[in-house]
Amino acid sequence: MTIDEIIAFVEGLDGTLVVRPEAGDGSPEISWGDAFFSYAPDGVVPQATQPFATIVTKNYPGDETSRLDRPGAFRVNAAVGRETFTDRTGHAPGEPAGDDPGATDVVIAHPVYGSAAWLAVVNPGPRTDAAVRQLLRHACDLARARYERRRRAG
Repeated sequence: MTIDEIIAFVEGLDGTLVVRPEAGDGSPEISWGDAFFSYAPDGVVPQATQPFATIVTKNYPGDETSRLDRPGAFRVNAAVGRETFTDRTGHAPGEPAGDDPGATDVVIAHPVYGSAAWLAVVNPGPRTDAAVRQLLRHACDLARARYERRRRAG
């Protein structure tokens, strides 16, 4: 899977907004080249919620263990909820994972946000293609449900 294939898949999910920061758009330089996926049926970046998934193309401060400084390396991250996280990893969010955060084409607990029920895949490929699509769809569905609850309550 390429970054563009993943972005195209997410863009095909109803109500999603993809933000790709780049030079000159006012975003922090560290985010240039990454992608942020939100549920935003109105096409406006939500101010009160985090994206439901991201693609990062480099190490961030405090998040270097995936070794995204390798040529061509990137990581897909998705907020999948406690139940899906536990089903995929065999342990609850926040429990020690023992995963190699730099392993490629493997679904793992996110090396920083695993305790918040985020999963990650470095350089998804044939082994994780279907899983990544399923996880992104599920993360979008969860974000949609949160959006609907807030809209009804507000």
